[in-house]
Amino acid sequence: MGSGDDMKKKILVIAAIFAVLTAAAVIPAELFLHGVIRIDPSPERYPVRGIDVSSYQGDIDWEILSKENIRFVFIKATEGSSFVDRCFDNNFAEVQKTDLKTGAYHFFSYDSSGEAQADNFIRTVPAVGLTLPPVIDLEFYGDKQENPPPREQVRTELTAMLQRLEEHYGTKPIIYATGRSYSLYLSGEYEAYDIWIRNTIAVPSFGDGRQWCFWQYTDKAVLKGYHGDEKYIDMNVFHGTLEEFQQYTTERMPSK
Repeated sequence: MGSGDDMKKKILVIAAIFAVLTAAAVIPAELFLHGVIRIDPSPERYPVRGIDVSSYQGDIDWEILSKENIRFVFIKATEGSSFVDRCFDNNFAEVQKTDLKTGAYHFFSYDSSGEAQADNFIRTVPAVGLTLPPVIDLEFYGDKQENPPPREQVRTELTAMLQRLEEHYGTKPIIYATGRSYSLYLSGEYEAYDIWIRNTIAVPSFGDGRQWCFWQYTDKAVLKGYHGDEKYIDMNVFHGTLEEFQQYTTERMPSK
């Protein structure tokens, strides 16, 4: 009887420790990173949800996918100075048959000039059909995570690309960033550009007090309508109500 009571006490102590760690977000952070626990923003606070896709999602049935409680999609178009996503043309054409607001994004290369990268995107992405601003995806690849390029070098090429895209499409592009790429290259700068931030652990916040416009909160969503090597899809929310989203797309995109 005594040994049983001791065991119960140990279990209660362990449970209490676990509860404290959980409340302090020590355990969840690790579980979030491994996809065991996934953040799900409040639909009341962030009712406008959307996705971003690339060739990893393979064949997409847009009629099915567009009905998965989403309002917008960003489609990968290009990367660097010459790469074009093999699924972009088909995805862009097919999504026009739905009610989804549509944008296209470019994966920024630290090894190509901003002008050359802008040329690649402009050759690939038609202005007609875009109902969301073009996006420059600023994150790390290869050894750039451990050896990030100098801030001024990146800013020079990023600024050149931003200016070219704005001139061509008639609207300021959105900049997508991770927490680290934002801190290194965007913090305190580029205030005129909307930010699309990735954070799969918590609601994003910036040290410079800036607000995000779009938030990629998970890369582990599963929806109906696509059949590729990657079974998951990225989910995002807009920072505002449905009415504010409709106003945003109207104001940000020039009439054709």
